[in-house]
Amino acid sequence: MHLIITDAWLAKSRAIYLSGTKLVVAGFVAALALMLVAAGLYHWVFLKGAREGWPVIGALVKLVVKDEAEQRDRFLRENLDVMAKRLGEMQAKMMQLEALGERVSGLAGVNPNDIKVAPGRGGVLVSGHSLTMEELQATLADLDRLTDQRVDLMTVMESRLFDQKIKKLMVPTQEPVVGGMLGSAFGWRIDPLNGRSALHTGLDFPADTGTPIVAAAGGVVVTQEVHPAYGNMLEIDHGNELVTRYAHASRVLVKKGDLVRRGQKIAEVGTTGRSTGPHLHFELLVQGVYQDPQKFLLAGKNLNKPVLAAATALVASPSLKTAPKN
Repeated sequence: MHLIITDAWLAKSRAIYLSGTKLVVAGFVAALALMLVAAGLYHWVFLKGAREGWPVIGALVKLVVKDEAEQRDRFLRENLDVMAKRLGEMQAKMMQLEALGERVSGLAGVNPNDIKVAPGRGGVLVSGHSLTMEELQATLADLDRLTDQRVDLMTVMESRLFDQKIKKLMVPTQEPVVGGMLGSAFGWRIDPLNGRSALHTGLDFPADTGTPIVAAAGGVVVTQEVHPAYGNMLEIDHGNELVTRYAHASRVLVKKGDLVRRGQKIAEVGTTGRSTGPHLHFELLVQGVYQDPQKFLLAGKNLNKPVLAAATALVASPSLKTAPKN
């Protein structure tokens, strides 16, 4: 492409040759410059017209702003409705949690009235209005506060239940010879060796030599010795001045100072010491006083009856006096 440029009097002229590439670049630059000028002019005219309230431009601006506001309000309302629905679901779950807390509180020893933070609400929805953002925020704040209270109450109940579980594990309600038959009971009887009336201070469980003997509850082994009357004997301290004694064992599997858990094998049945045959002599002492172990073992068979409460109260009773061991 050739361009010839001359002055007004045609005295001078200049020829310019543009190749295809230069022509494309020149066209692109010209188009870009034209677009920038048009955009700047439009922007300037539009802003000036909007500020000064030109009839056509002012009406157009109001229409655009109104449409944007309506879209924003519609979007906000849709999100508020979704959040309100989710909030209702959360409140329903909170009511379920409250009902569950009331049922569990009895097991944990917590007054059910302590977990009723707010009265129940419900009924048929006759009429209503959509929640505003402020109302939604206030309701969420209330729900957050109730949730914190529920967490605190559940933590207390968890602690209570854990304490109860530990106490049950520390009360000797496990039969020391699993599935064993009960022989001589606790109380007065005719002594099988001398034929005289004597106090039998425990329970006898006849079994074959080598039958496992298990701990009636968790505790610490405080005595492990060979006794003239009890033979191979050990004692386990369960806390609260409660001790169980296992006598006449053929073999003892734990030693003084060992920690044992409920149901752990600690010895094997034998006939050592003052004995007429293989059996386990099982004793239970509270504050040094012999108690009937059968009361505790019966409590283990039916934990929901008052027997366990009576046995636990017996352990904690301060009225028991220490008596010498026989």
